[in-house]
Amino acid sequence: QIREFSPGLCAVADGRAAADLAVRVADTGTRIISGKNSAEVIASEADADTVLNSVSGIAGLRPTLAAIRAGKRLALANKESLVTYGKVVMAEAERRGVMILPVDSEHSAVFQCLSGQKIKKIILTASGGPFFGKKREELARITPADALAHPTWSMGNRITIDSATLMNKGFEVIEAVMLFGVAPEQVGVVVHRESIIHSMVEYTDNAVIAQMGAPDMRLCVQYALTYPERYDSPVAELDLVKLSRLTFAEPDGEAFPLLPLAYRAVKRGGYRVRRDGECAGG
Repeated sequence: QIREFSPGLCAVADGRAAADLAVRVADTGTRIISGKNSAEVIASEADADTVLNSVSGIAGLRPTLAAIRAGKRLALANKESLVTYGKVVMAEAERRGVMILPVDSEHSAVFQCLSGQKIKKIILTASGGPFFGKKREELARITPADALAHPTWSMGNRITIDSATLMNKGFEVIEAVMLFGVAPEQVGVVVHRESIIHSMVEYTDNAVIAQMGAPDMRLCVQYALTYPERYDSPVAELDLVKLSRLTFAEPDGEAFPLLPLAYRAVKRGGYRVRRDGECAGG
């Protein structure tokens, strides 16, 4: 990647690996830095207007704050920053006049549907994961391999497992509360197996605006990096005739109790949200 994209900085947490890499790419002009704070250095010192934070887990919090404090526009894929310390992050962004652009497909969709008018509800869609329709007793017989077989999205192992248990959707509920400044009761979740509608916004007159597109994260990343402009995309066009039908269902809170747990956590706030986020993301 260094040879292909020629970045000015590259951060490696492991010092020995960083030293080895520095020798191997000495001819490129890329400066290699290492250490626990190296991601923060990248986020704050890089010669860029926009910082994309896609670090996984609670480790992404410090780079998030570093980018905000450096006045960078933040394209945020690290949901744990908002799940664990959302009020702090949003207050810091407001104080410094920093725009946060969500990269999660659901929150990117909500962002695109917002028109500045009074909203009634945000509706996040969930694929339902590989175990949709199964009862709690059936889930006792599943294997890790079963959980990693996501029906529509190609993701890393940890987030795929979180998706299978609906813990990821619980995190996204908390993220929506923090990011858009709404009450937990104003965030709903529906299972949408086709993953074509990425989220919806319902307004006070009961009109609903939805954002649709192929289930491809390149759309969300490109939108965050190029906002407010839109450019041609490598993602295939959406063929509504071929889709034929779109389905919706209620999530099963008994079979997947982590989604109701997330609602309880964000309603109670404080340490409980941080504890849940850190256990799953840290």
